[in-house]
Amino acid sequence: MNDEELSGRLREAAEAHRPDRARMLARIERGMAGGRPAPRSVRPPRAVRPWLRVAGATAAVCGVLAAGAFAATSAGDDGRARGGRVASAPSVTAKAPHSPAAKAPLRPEDGPLWTGGVVDPHSNAYWAQSNVTLRTTEPLSALTVELRVAQTGGVNSTGSWRSLPEPDFTVSVDESGGFLVYRWTLRPGRTVPAGTHTFAGQYNHAEGDRDATGDTVTAHAVRASGGEAAVGDRFGRSR
Repeated sequence: MNDEELSGRLREAAEAHRPDRARMLARIERGMAGGRPAPRSVRPPRAVRPWLRVAGATAAVCGVLAAGAFAATSAGDDGRARGGRVASAPSVTAKAPHSPAAKAPLRPEDGPLWTGGVVDPHSNAYWAQSNVTLRTTEPLSALTVELRVAQTGGVNSTGSWRSLPEPDFTVSVDESGGFLVYRWTLRPGRTVPAGTHTFAGQYNHAEGDRDATGDTVTAHAVRASGGEAAVGDRFGRSR
């Protein structure tokens, strides 16, 4: 069979074919009756619920406040670790009264008396303690010690203490001329024995390192044997 005969037979077969239209429609109907599978639902990405974000933020804030409260409590309660007993300071008044210690020259030594000022190493970025050391080789029948803390920002008293007996002194804390002034005055009839004694003023200040180069301490004393002595010192830079 040649190509021409093969082609002729294929045409005859094609013309003779008649598709079964009814069967085809039946197949289509069965397919439609089965239905398409429902599309799979897609769950959107899980979002952080607003109340969770609020709770997280609240927890963070509470953590910061708790840390701050712990630091402040540690600073206020650890007076003995800083050299002595913590005592509450009296109310601050508007103006400091006249004091002979304020006129004392800034020289560390005069006769039997010596003084020096330093910022306590336990001070931090929010709170500080200024330590005053006073040495005398003779008993004193009168004494006034004055610590002047420069107002470098946010400076306010949180207390004071001294190593000598509390009933022997009157204490005042005043603001005057840009300074927070602590003053310890020996009561009449009391005596300061020979030896080394400590006076300290405690205060908050603005956050950060505080420059204490403007702070001073002065002391004016009367010796039990007679005669006066006046000394003073400047502080260095503190935290």
